[in-house]
Amino acid sequence: MSVWVVVVAAGRGRRFGAPKHFAPLHGRAMVQWAVDGARAVADGVVLVLPGDQGGDGATDIDGVTDVTGVDVIVPGGDTRAASVRAGLAAVPDTAEVIVVHDGARPLASPALFRAVVHAVTDGADAAVPALAVTDTLKRVEGDAVVATVAREGLVAVQTPQAFGAALLRRAHRSEPEATDDAGLVESLGATVRVVPGDPRNIKVTTATDLEVARALTTP
Repeated sequence: MSVWVVVVAAGRGRRFGAPKHFAPLHGRAMVQWAVDGARAVADGVVLVLPGDQGGDGATDIDGVTDVTGVDVIVPGGDTRAASVRAGLAAVPDTAEVIVVHDGARPLASPALFRAVVHAVTDGADAAVPALAVTDTLKRVEGDAVVATVAREGLVAVQTPQAFGAALLRRAHRSEPEATDDAGLVESLGATVRVVPGDPRNIKVTTATDLEVARALTTP
């Protein structure tokens, strides 16, 4: 079973204040941690970078880091979905399972990658890691609460997300937009299986998040 992973690291890091994917985490760029986790399952890794950065092999971004363990590097698009499509275009047609992972989640473990891939090879159309929602949820308008949302049956979804390759390509064919790829395949009526997520698999959005990631790891 041929498995390829698309690691999306094409964001500009506006909330972070810099291209966050290349921020150092114990001597390695965050995106390098993401790529290293992906290699546990991957026959190939496509890395999607900002702007016009691209080519084969390693790359250097502003002298910050060399990203290794990558088969193809491509420039991303103006949106997350467009960046995923840029990565998909570089995945060989022989791939049977495609995993999409956010480069801003450096702590996704090899076990988590294996879990979502196993779910797909075991018959699921797609698989996502998820955690139960434990906070009380409120719907607001401006600064006013308008409703309390029941949290039963709600989960917070992470990446990596795994898909049958043909299904994911079909979901992106009309160039739709969504906050994650699972939402696109759901719209096709596909079955998305949930596997246990990892509380350590945080998404780094701010500098504070990066400090948390450093606290959760060792050099």
